[in-house]
Amino acid sequence: MRRHKEYEFEVVDIEFPGMGIAYSEDRKIYIKGAVPGQKILGNVKKLKKEYGEAKLIKSLNSIEGEVTPKCPHFGVCGGCTHQFIDYEEQIRLKEIQLLKLFKEADIEGFEYEGIEKSPKEFEYRNKMEFSFGDVEKGGELTLGMHIRNKAFGIVNVHECTLVSKDFRVILDTVVNYFRDKNTTYYRIMKREGYLRNLVIRETEHTGEILVNLVTTSQDEFNIEEFTKLLLDLDLEDKIVGILHTTNDSFSDVVAADRIDILYGRDYIVEKVLGLKFKISPLSFFQTNTLGAEKLYSIVMDFIGEAASKLIFDLYCGTGTIGQIAAAKNAKKVIGIELIEEAVKAANENAKLNDLDNCNFIAGDVAKVIQDLQDKPDVIILDPPRPGVHPKALDYVIKFDAKEIVYVSCNPKTLMVDLRKLIDRGYKVERVKGMDMFPMTGHLECVVRLERKHM
Repeated sequence: MRRHKEYEFEVVDIEFPGMGIAYSEDRKIYIKGAVPGQKILGNVKKLKKEYGEAKLIKSLNSIEGEVTPKCPHFGVCGGCTHQFIDYEEQIRLKEIQLLKLFKEADIEGFEYEGIEKSPKEFEYRNKMEFSFGDVEKGGELTLGMHIRNKAFGIVNVHECTLVSKDFRVILDTVVNYFRDKNTTYYRIMKREGYLRNLVIRETEHTGEILVNLVTTSQDEFNIEEFTKLLLDLDLEDKIVGILHTTNDSFSDVVAADRIDILYGRDYIVEKVLGLKFKISPLSFFQTNTLGAEKLYSIVMDFIGEAASKLIFDLYCGTGTIGQIAAAKNAKKVIGIELIEEAVKAANENAKLNDLDNCNFIAGDVAKVIQDLQDKPDVIILDPPRPGVHPKALDYVIKFDAKEIVYVSCNPKTLMVDLRKLIDRGYKVERVKGMDMFPMTGHLECVVRLERKHM
């Protein structure tokens, strides 16, 4: 077997996050997006002594549960990976992957409560960061997602089925507008060009849309013409804000050197479980609103009776979980979040919801937690994909809270943190998955731990 060559593989297993497993020449081969039962043609991209990685070129057979993908971009767009199998089968495969992680981490003796399905299989995303680019070098301007199996290249996703019709209309309008103007897009390697991203956020319950055009400072566009173009669109929801973000950073992420309001306001307001949340451009908010309501309901169920409990909400974002707990008559909620803009929004949201029993602090969790004098009854951990910082986890353990509810968007790093918590005197009591990302290999997992009597 050699790198950059194509081979046939028989997929016999699956591991998180949605990696099909095949074996060849005594090597374990990882194939993203492949599922057990498939025979696939794959291009070997990495080859080590004990394992390799191959990119899925095409499937060579049909399998049980296979369906025709709803999205015409599937197979080219690098976003979805599992649209070719029905949703029931997707959930079954995610359950296999999740339970395998617990088994490999030697974590047992808990009550497993299954995986909660997303209320929507399609059109569930409330935020998308589309990128400007082209399919081939020198081709016409595109706006959408990175092409699967290509280092560069953006496919126009004007028929994407993960977002609403309004997203699709806005995307199509914007890319055609800038095509007509022959506007350049930013090339990372050359560090030149103008258009970078189009970020759209839309609420599920309040009917608001926020449009954010991200560019470099290397050119300009007709603000009045662009704004009028968007406001004249026939949409189901209402655009309440149009922003222009200037981003001259060299990295391929949506960052802001400057944000200008071209129209309306720089935030949207969403309702979640009866509470209002102000969501600003760079704030983290779950991308599946109806799924988030289910996720937070699981968290509240795992906390149990919140009344009279002092709760720490670590990695709190805009404070959604903490405020829901505060609304359930928690004695006090203290939230910590690194992004200052998110914390500002969290405290504003608390005022918006007339909650005086919660406070949100900006700073690195690993540092801020050292200065907290309160002793929590419950600690909610909702970290980013890398998990809880080891130093922060040490302080979490030292607080000796009776209960910890861990909300993980990456079950792999969850296992690392759970093992440390178990070794330091906690026991995993309840586990439940929440599928926030249908058609992909990703999964949220909520775990309730209790301090053992020692």
